[in-house]
Order: sequence, then structure tokens, then C-alpha cells
Amino acid sequence: MSLNKPKLVLIDLDGTLVDSVPDLAYCIDEMMKVLGKEPWGIDKVRTWVGNGVDRLIMRALTDTLWEDPPEDAYQEAHPIFMKLYADNTSGRSCLYDGIEEGLEYLKSNGFKVGCVTNKAEAFTVPLLKDMGIFDQFDVVVSGDTTPKKKPDPLPLLYAAEQLGEQPVDCLMVGDSMHDVEAARNAGFQVVCVPYGYNHGVDIRDAKPDAVIDSLAELKNLL
Repeated sequence: MSLNKPKLVLIDLDGTLVDSVPDLAYCIDEMMKVLGKEPWGIDKVRTWVGNGVDRLIMRALTDTLWEDPPEDAYQEAHPIFMKLYADNTSGRSCLYDGIEEGLEYLKSNGFKVGCVTNKAEAFTVPLLKDMGIFDQFDVVVSGDTTPKKKPDPLPLLYAAEQLGEQPVDCLMVGDSMHDVEAARNAGFQVVCVPYGYNHGVDIRDAKPDAVIDSLAELKNLL
């Protein structure tokens, strides 16, 4: 299938551009050890990633997706994780196949390109810089840039406004149902990759406009 050619392409970070689970899992497991609890392991943590580190910490404490832990438990765990992740943001992470090729295609063909993530700016910018792709983006919207995060449409609309584009001329590329929901609510087209973090659910079930195996395939759609 082909899409209406956008002027602005926004791309999610964790699970779309970067496989960041190895670092996140390391920090979660080290946090659990400090708390005197058993570590979870990378496969378990992989099913929890995608809604920001605050929710990731809660999931590690409750072993559920959406239950909140006792406040005192969260308040104890949060600074432990944040210190660990500040020191271990990117050392084990890597770009997915096709990312550099896909970004080069977009930039060389005149598309405006942005990154929109639920990850806090304090971690987003270092990760993008460490991966060598920070300079490819015309705008970076992190989880604390706007008052609300994806799946709320606000971060996407904010990015479009910053670059002077209307939603009808924008495309979101992500890996999760929250990316699809945010795009739909913002009036964007949406394309997904199947390899990211969607809590074990096939992203095709969220009915994006298209699914591509790598960012390098964008040129075939656009």
C-alpha cells in the first residue's frame, strides 16, 4: 500500500529506533536487587517497556501492566532506578537494522523529521546522541516536554506545531498501540514496525495504516 506523502515524519524512540531493553532490564534488575527482591530478567522486562520509566518501575514492583504499587514502595524504588539509568542509558542499547538508511532517505528527500517519545528528556537526548542520530531530527519531543504523553495526541500535535505542519500532512512511525492511538487522535497517518514493544500483542491488531519490517522500507511507502 502507499500513503499520502507527508511533509513531517515523527518517529518513536524505544522499540522503533533503538532497542533499549538491555539497558532498561539491567537497571530494573539491579534495582530489584537493591530492594532485596529477585531480578526479573530481560525477557520479562521486554513485555513492560513502552509507557515511560515511571510505569516501568511500577510494573516491576507489581508484575502487572496497570496496577499501582503502594506509594512508599514506589518512592523507595524510583530514585534507585533513576540513578542506575542515568549511568546506564545506552551502553547495552543499539539501533535496529535499517534505521540509519531510513533516516538518511527521509533527510535527503526533504522530509521534516522528529522524534516523539514517552522517555524523559534527561534520558532521550543522551540516548539519541550516543546512538549517533540526534542531529537527524528537526524536533525532539520527550515524555516531559508536554503536560501529557502518548497515547494522548498532545506530543504529536506539539511537534507538528513546532515545525509549522498540519496533522493531515504528518505521519507517525511507532511500534505500539499507544503510537497508533496517539496518531489517530492527532489526525496523523500511522505506520508501525512489528519488532518493538507492544506488551506481546501483534501490532497489526491495532490496525495502523501499514506495517513495515524496517525504517528502510519507508521509501517504498512514500
